[in-house]
Amino acid sequence: MVDEPRNPNPGSTPPGEPSPWALASLGMQFFASIVLFVYAGNWLDRRFDTSPLFLLGGLFVGGGGTFYASYRRLTKPVTSRSTHDTDSLPKP
Repeated sequence: MVDEPRNPNPGSTPPGEPSPWALASLGMQFFASIVLFVYAGNWLDRRFDTSPLFLLGGLFVGGGGTFYASYRRLTKPVTSRSTHDTDSLPKP
């Protein structure tokens, strides 16, 4: 009996696992989120004259939120489905 390979196409990722490009984009997402929230915090500080308050809040919200989202993405359990799963087939 020959077992089917788990990853039949060389270079492709197994089902349920994130692609390497999706993981590589986490750094850019982290950077863009911090820049966006710091810019918004700086704008709010100039508008309400509360110098570093909203800027620091934007830094912590942008960095903390993106860190949490990245952590959730990286620790998400891998769900693998068998190719011989007959329970999901429609019954005649």
